[in-house]
This record gives sequence, structure tokens and C-alpha cells, in this order.
Amino acid sequence: MGTEERLAVFLDYENLALGAREHLGGMTFDFGPIADALAVRGRVVARRAYADWSYFDEDRRSLTRHHVELIEMPQRMGASRKNAADIKMVVDAIEMAFERDYITTFVMCTGDSDFSPLVHKLRELNRNVIGVGVEKSTSRLLPPACDEFLFYDRLEGVEVPDEATSEQQRPRRGNGTDASRAGSRNDGSRNDGGAGERSEPEQPAVDDEPVTPTQSLDVQLAQTLAGLLSSSNGPVTASVLKRTVLRKDPTFNESDHGFRSFGEVIRDLANRGIVEVSPGPSSGDPEVSLPEHGEREDAFALLRDVVGAVGGPVALSGLKDQLRKQRPEFSEKGLGYRNFLQFCRAADTAGVITLRWDDNTGDYLVTS
Repeated sequence: MGTEERLAVFLDYENLALGAREHLGGMTFDFGPIADALAVRGRVVARRAYADWSYFDEDRRSLTRHHVELIEMPQRMGASRKNAADIKMVVDAIEMAFERDYITTFVMCTGDSDFSPLVHKLRELNRNVIGVGVEKSTSRLLPPACDEFLFYDRLEGVEVPDEATSEQQRPRRGNGTDASRAGSRNDGSRNDGGAGERSEPEQPAVDDEPVTPTQSLDVQLAQTLAGLLSSSNGPVTASVLKRTVLRKDPTFNESDHGFRSFGEVIRDLANRGIVEVSPGPSSGDPEVSLPEHGEREDAFALLRDVVGAVGGPVALSGLKDQLRKQRPEFSEKGLGYRNFLQFCRAADTAGVITLRWDDNTGDYLVTS
């Protein structure tokens, strides 16, 4: 019991119910899949849902069966109270964080970015925060703020109707809730994509930017593991690797890639030679490392052959395209390198090629 996680669950019910109705083919929100997902993460000691329940009368029974405490926040008071439930939810969460120090994890079930300051404060108070929301009605600002974020539509037990796909393409209608405003309130969320890869002298200043969905699982884990190995003084275990992946991308879930557990992911990567595993501190938590030979050495050999075939210095810009003409599947990220420059610097350190900066061309020159 001493090491067991204790969870407190808070549901912004209007956001979830309307999000499921509008973006999941009109389906009724069911707390059951969330309860099942949380059961494997720890012991739930408090469950509270906030709404004007006169609008969700049929949902009361389902929530009561799951032992959820219903917090009534009436809206028909002759004045605007559209944020009353949100404010009450924030006050209760902060009060619980200060009064019940045995609660280790707060589960905020909402897609509303207005709860981001609450998430930041809870983490500042040394609490883990798990977010849960309907994917299409969740602001893109909220998941990165959490330690882990679960999309309701991806949970085991949620059967999304087939017509939900076409429903998601329709314009969102205003209904006074964040579920319908999520499209306009993805506010200011930066567009991380679209920037082509550039061969520049400087490396990215930040090594932990969120992994985009277009990156493969192999690349995602290899890059993360390479960063851990370069910054840590000791071995990296599978559990440390997964925690780090979740910090980079709180929406990461191995089941989205067809695996039942993270251990299966590691075994698959090891079988394909992408990582090496050795016994760790416990039987289910092996140490993970990048192979010293194998794919990396093959890539270095390819680089040496391409540069050698030119017979003289080769500009770094455009060199990657020449490698891909020989091997279309080449990717330095799959080998754990953040960019092509870092890959070439590693090859230079290994004595495979020589890399130097040339002021006249304003580029790196590579020789074999």
C-alpha cells in the first residue's frame, strides 16, 4: 500500500459529454472505460463530476453505479454562470491537494485549456497529473501540460460509431462549451510541422520537443534513448525510457502501435536490432541501450562510400539526399540522432569521415 498510487478524479462532465456527442457520432459518454484505465494506474480514492445535472439527467445513474460523486452547479440562476462548474472544480482540486497529501495523482477529465493553470499548479505541488479528453474537442495546449494524457476515444471499451469519422469533418457549432470551442481555442498552439529539415551549423537548442505523429515508434524511442544515454551517468531502464517518452509526448500509448505493454515494444525493438537489452534491477525492467554496431556501422559505411565516390570535399547540404539515392529508407533519427549534422559529427568522431566548417561556402565540407 505504501508505494501504491492514490488517484483523485475530477470530471468536467459537460465538456466530456458534449465532446462525445458532437465528435464521436452522437455516442453517450461512459465513465466505465476511464475507470478501467485508471484501475491499472493506482487506487482511486475520490471521484467527482461537475455539471448542471438537469441537462444530464439520464447520465446520473451510470455515474452513480461507478461511485462518482455528483456536484450540482445549476445554471438557471438569472445570471451567467457558465464558468461556475469550472471554478468549483479548480477550488476543490486545490483544496484536496493541500489537505490530503496522501493523494499522489490528480486525474483531470476535460479537454478545456482553461484548466492548464490548475495542471501547472498541481505539478508544482509535486502531484502527478493525468488528463483525459475527447480527442477532437481537446485543446492542443492541455496534453503537453500533463504528465500523461489519455484520449477517451482510444480507451479500451470505447466503441466509436463508424459515422463519427464524417461527423468530425463538419464545422463545429457554438453551444457555449469548450467542446464546441476547441477548434478556435486550439489558440495559439504552435504548428510544429511544416518546417523542412535544414543542414545548419547550429543544432536544435532543445532536445525534448514533442514527437510529431508522423515519426515512427522506432525513431521516437531511439531518439529518446540516445538523449538519455548521453545525459545520464548510469544505465537506462525500460521504465525510465517510458517515463521520458511520456514527458515528451503525454499522449503516447503503446497500444496505438499494436502492443499490449511497453515490455513488448522493447522486445520487438531488441529483436530487430534497434536496441540492446540486458538484465535490470528487476525482472520486468531491463536495461536498454543502443547497439554499438549493426545499423549505425552500416550507415557510417554508406556515408563513407557516398563521400568517397565524389572524390573530393562534399557540402553537407544536399549530402543526405545523395545517401537516400543509394538507400531510400535511410534516416539518422532511426539511429538515435536528432539531425543529420549530429550523425555526421558522430561519423567524424568515429574516424569514418572528416567534417570541417568552410567560411567561403558557408557550409560544412565532408571528406572521406
